[in-house]
Amino acid sequence: MKKDIGWKELGHGDSLPAGTAAEFQTGDWRSERPVFHKENCINCYFCWVYCPDSAITLDENKKVSGIDYRFCKGCGICDKECPTKKEKRAITTEAERK
Repeated sequence: MKKDIGWKELGHGDSLPAGTAAEFQTGDWRSERPVFHKENCINCYFCWVYCPDSAITLDENKKVSGIDYRFCKGCGICDKECPTKKEKRAITTEAERK
């Protein structure tokens, strides 16, 4: 039987350097698709902050400008975190049409 070892004795696992997510276009994993409605956006940046895939895009004036579907996995976090009123949503979610 092996002796219990501490974390310092564990071997180095697989890791990737920072910033490599930009190399992996994972947008084709989606079953749902967020839709950005610019006219309803209040630029609170909640979608930008909470998006786990950095798929929310900003324009040259640092305003939310859309969604980069090459990286968006359709998790819906941007829609859930958007604080706009129900009848004037800045981001809504619909079924992905492929």
